[in-house]
Amino acid sequence: MYELPVGLPSELVPLSWLIGVWEGSGILDYTVDGEKVTREFGHRISFSHDGLPHLNYSSYTWLEPEAAAPDADGTVAPAGAPVPLMTETGYWRLSRPQEPGDPGPGLLPGVGPVPFQTAEAVETLRNTDGGFDIEVSLVHPGGIIELYLGQVKGPRIDLATDAIVQSSGAKPYAAATRLYGLVDSHLLWAWDIAALGQDLQTHASGRLSRAS
Repeated sequence: MYELPVGLPSELVPLSWLIGVWEGSGILDYTVDGEKVTREFGHRISFSHDGLPHLNYSSYTWLEPEAAAPDADGTVAPAGAPVPLMTETGYWRLSRPQEPGDPGPGLLPGVGPVPFQTAEAVETLRNTDGGFDIEVSLVHPGGIIELYLGQVKGPRIDLATDAIVQSSGAKPYAAATRLYGLVDSHLLWAWDIAALGQDLQTHASGRLSRAS
């Protein structure tokens, strides 16, 4: 049974089932100019908190080596080493207006009481669908920053990009959706993207287990 971490801000309770390190594998399945790219990859995700009302997020993926074809006498060469693929980092939080008691902008401290310190106060943020609106900001090392809006409702999270910022050297990337769910103690996820001039389509999915 999962226990809430000590010192967890009340605002993070709806997202608390994400906290921890998750490891597993996934499948990349994306079509580029009519050619399908399919590869298996390893994946590690970390969700943590530092006492502030957001989750810290980091993700690391690596390509699993492709199996070599047997030679003439049936010998199969040993598999190569995994190849680093991509990382991303960011923050997850409930979506709400910033109050005077919240820190920022910059390093400015909050003024007055810290808002939403009780479960009753957080309940006032519940949306008409019975969940909580959330914001997720993610940074990729290839010059892309994503802002997702969506909701968490029980053990399910649905996200869609609201804005994407790209550097002049970034590869074309127009939109994305992500889905996360807790199923039989596993974290399942799916990621669709519109990239390289193409419409939104299936991109990758995975199944992760909580690391001990």
